[in-house]
Amino acid sequence: MNLLANVTSPADLQRFTPTQLNQLASEIRETLVQSVSQTGGHLGPNLGVVELTIALHRVFSSPRDSIVFDTGHQSYVHKLLTGRQDFSRMRKSDGLAGYPSREESVHDVVENSHASTALSWVEGIAKGYRVLGHTDRHVVAVIGDGALTGGMAWEALNNIATNNNKNLVLVVNDNERSYDPTIGGVADRLALLRTRPGYEEFLGWGKRTLNRGGTPGRMAYSALRGMKKGLKDFVAPQGLFEDLGLKYLGPVDGHDLETLERALTRARKFDGPVIVHAVTQKGRGYTPAEMDQADRFHAIGQIHPETGLPIVGSRFGWTKVFGDEIVKIARRRPDVVALTAAMLQPVGLAKFAAEFPERVYDVGIAEQHAVTSAAGLAFAGAHPVFAVYSTFLNRACDLVLMDVALHKAGVTFVLDRAGITGDDGPSHNGMWDMSLLRTVPGLRMAAPRDEETLRRTLREAVDVDDGPTVLRYAKGALPDPIPALERHGDLEVVAKQSVSDNGSNSGNQADVLIVGVGAMVPTAISVSEKLAENGLSSTVVDPRWILPVSEELIDLASKHRRLVVIEDGLVESGIGDAIAQSLNEAGITVPWQAFGIPHEFLQHASRAEIIENIGLDPDAVSHSVIARLSAESAFDGENVRDITG
Repeated sequence: MNLLANVTSPADLQRFTPTQLNQLASEIRETLVQSVSQTGGHLGPNLGVVELTIALHRVFSSPRDSIVFDTGHQSYVHKLLTGRQDFSRMRKSDGLAGYPSREESVHDVVENSHASTALSWVEGIAKGYRVLGHTDRHVVAVIGDGALTGGMAWEALNNIATNNNKNLVLVVNDNERSYDPTIGGVADRLALLRTRPGYEEFLGWGKRTLNRGGTPGRMAYSALRGMKKGLKDFVAPQGLFEDLGLKYLGPVDGHDLETLERALTRARKFDGPVIVHAVTQKGRGYTPAEMDQADRFHAIGQIHPETGLPIVGSRFGWTKVFGDEIVKIARRRPDVVALTAAMLQPVGLAKFAAEFPERVYDVGIAEQHAVTSAAGLAFAGAHPVFAVYSTFLNRACDLVLMDVALHKAGVTFVLDRAGITGDDGPSHNGMWDMSLLRTVPGLRMAAPRDEETLRRTLREAVDVDDGPTVLRYAKGALPDPIPALERHGDLEVVAKQSVSDNGSNSGNQADVLIVGVGAMVPTAISVSEKLAENGLSSTVVDPRWILPVSEELIDLASKHRRLVVIEDGLVESGIGDAIAQSLNEAGITVPWQAFGIPHEFLQHASRAEIIENIGLDPDAVSHSVIARLSAESAFDGENVRDITG
């Protein structure tokens, strides 16, 4: 009997026997392995929370009770139990999102997949329910101990403990890791709790034993309860939470449904905020994940479900090149150190850590701390390189501005997954970095176009010690090499298209200067070719260092009749705007168009689909350029054909 197929809402779980619930857990794991191996996604975290999610939905009544998953990548089981069992197009257009989504279900509360935010969400929801008189509604946060390394989580805990928050349950999903084993004092304290017998079990034994001894026994048990605080510190030192005034339950076996339900039921009945500490195993029940000590199959591409081996090659072309080059740099530069925010392997620093373990710092999910710590390292004479996903640096922009740039600290930021990432959804696209960092005085930003320019530009970035440098690159495989035809300082000409004498370019001034930013250089070259088919000459350049705008780029723009900028960041306040401002300041008037990402969140789909949907593909860009030229009568309209026919 397929039990999972009969689950259309969490209420259906109430009719299952304990034996059936264990069978359901097995079916869920099999479904996860078979489905996620075909679509890619977060496999390991979800295999680890199967029983925990079942127990949550049996004890609490979603959506009346709100359940918030921190980061959201551990919500696949929650989706299955709330009527969303078609995973065939997960993380693809018109399919399920890889994170909670309010558009999908009333059971989903928070769509943002950035870590350490869930406790603030539930604190606010609980206060709102109390103010509005909804005293019968509970609020639950599920947060991994990796997310507890983020400072925002502790800001929330401080407020949860002081605001008389009732009906609030905080589940710590303790699997000892985020991507890699979780580091830091919080993780060490949780490890200590895992290895000591729980005082709740000790008190339970005391109550059963001593109460059988009549009045003397009952008196002894009362004395035992009076020793509660000292006993906790002795048997299971949990002052980490209880010193804040939070009730603590655990640690409990996160794969024992009966134990989980008992602990969650006790927490639900308590008149105040409660921590439930559940110990789980990432990758539980899937042998390849259990045997993989690196990341327990945290996030995968398409794999063979039987073996766990990838179906396609490495997804981390750009990242792999960075990881190789930073090691070469570190070998000749003993002052170079590396920082990561709980993502040592995903950002390519595993090789660096293996060779220079004393020169790499994993700060946990604490991007703000990483940035300011890097400023301190620079003050001490080191050159720190902070490798981070572009979207996650958003959280630390104030520190880039005030602690790094203001102090002219020589810090290099390496932004992985810059631009359109696609299938991970709106919160993971690295589309804000150029617009945000453009505001930082003295900051220099580069966008390499291929492997050679990535290696060369990284070396140049690390050689700068009088201010912040930023290197940004895309997700996925590298393009084929794109050689430079000419070099003018940092500016590189990568393509030229001329036209016949009877075409539109009959004068000395070329038609269009096309600026490709980083991963968009191949698109710029394709646009150039399409313009040539329509009688327009063009020059394609890669600035490489996109901020500040170079004098060479301004000079070259002045020699063309039109400027076109193609970038994979927000078109509003992006690199096109920066170039146009520089032209204006130089007193040069050149009509210009910028193509990039519109001022909106991008829903999950493949990168190619998103590019086409927002008009950033070569056909759409070239058509728009030609249409604008025709409308402005900048050229003889008879010489400009509509490429769409």
